[in-house]
Amino acid sequence: MPKGAIYIIDTMKSQQSNLKIYNSLSQQKEIFTPIKSSQVGIYVCGNTVYDFSHIGNARVYVFFDVVVRYLRTLEFNVKYVRNITDIDDKIIRRANELNEGIEVLTEYFTKALHEDQETLGNLPPDLEPKVTDNMPQIISMIDNLISKGFAYVVAGDVYFDINKFKTYGELAHQDLEKLQSGARVEVSDLKHDPLDFVLWKSAKPNEPSWCSPWGEGRPGWHIECSAMAKEFLGEHFDIHGGGADLQFPHHQNELAQSEAASGCKFVNYWMHVGFVQVDNTKMSKSLGNFFTVREVLKHYNWEVLRFFILASHYRSPLNYSAENLDNAKSALIRFYTALNNLENFAVSDEEHDFTNSFFAAMNDDFNTPKAISVLFDLVRHINNLKNDEKYQEASKLASWLRSLGKILGILQQDSEVFLRGGKDNLEDDVQKAIDSRNQARQNKDWALADQIRQGLLVKGIVLEDSAAGTVWKKI
Repeated sequence: MPKGAIYIIDTMKSQQSNLKIYNSLSQQKEIFTPIKSSQVGIYVCGNTVYDFSHIGNARVYVFFDVVVRYLRTLEFNVKYVRNITDIDDKIIRRANELNEGIEVLTEYFTKALHEDQETLGNLPPDLEPKVTDNMPQIISMIDNLISKGFAYVVAGDVYFDINKFKTYGELAHQDLEKLQSGARVEVSDLKHDPLDFVLWKSAKPNEPSWCSPWGEGRPGWHIECSAMAKEFLGEHFDIHGGGADLQFPHHQNELAQSEAASGCKFVNYWMHVGFVQVDNTKMSKSLGNFFTVREVLKHYNWEVLRFFILASHYRSPLNYSAENLDNAKSALIRFYTALNNLENFAVSDEEHDFTNSFFAAMNDDFNTPKAISVLFDLVRHINNLKNDEKYQEASKLASWLRSLGKILGILQQDSEVFLRGGKDNLEDDVQKAIDSRNQARQNKDWALADQIRQGLLVKGIVLEDSAAGTVWKKI
């Protein structure tokens, strides 16, 4: 690890108290104070594994990967839990459509999820519990809610009584009269209130089920996360996150049932990642503008997608378009071009204004766009030093660029490999052309040298000359 990275860690431990997080519950930025000194528990709602990950999933996972990376840079001891929902109405429906066993389906898409996560450069969570492995914990929590009078049994189904939880709606920031039955809040004549939500569903023909005190059945969606969060992080923990679509009803219902069961506060900081739009229109399968991670990565390097996600503030809408992805690609080309020919970094343990500005941005509710703007400033200084042939000083700044980029999970690839789009069959041909051009320049045959350059440009190959030699990249 470069000295710069070590310096960052040593210095930024003292910056722990400067971190502010926007809390969706209070609707304001708050100084982050962990429950236990220097320890952080995070629960993020994971995939329901019935299909490939889409761009909305990718945004959530990339962002919380950066949150975890940054907290660990500040020397917090982070326990990151992200669940997998492997039993759900959508899973059952998809398995039936494909005439496939549920376990076969969920194992396939769980494996695909892990592959996509690794491809995007995300670190794995510390724990990744599955619903089907936590049935005793789920049943125990439901039983507790019934015994405390917060839930009731009707014909083998169990419902949470929202009117018994006096602050219900606090995370949705709406009065109960204004709340509508949303996604996965099932309408039933048996419920006391239309907004009462199911904790346990009685068994249906040809569906998987588990034994319970209320008969054969399976859990509702919301109770699953509450039980797993309690099991692996305790009744009260620091951060709960997910997409903005989960704020109501899912996270609201989690909050209500968890606090009703425990009698204490559930989560200190609620964090929600904004929606993804496609060409300024809401992304949806019905509109045909729905893209999976795998579809996007057929056309773009994984780091381009990651950079594109981080270039917008996590709470803002993210507009997916080919133009915005191309802009992200151009930005990364600029970064890697600055790093090129500086791979043997002269490490630096000196403090820089760049690092202070970078951490100030990240301490302001993980403002990755502002942090990236600091990296652009750093690149400008590197390029100026390279132009002045001050390669030793440029190398020192390059070490900082790499170290700061690592916190965002970017700028860790070999610069030449990235700029060439990966090693391919062009490499030998391009190198031969460069050698011929160099010979032409040595012979002062400028016309031939220019002809070779233009010939490569037509093929999408750009040459860049410096005192260290000639390098090429794809455009």
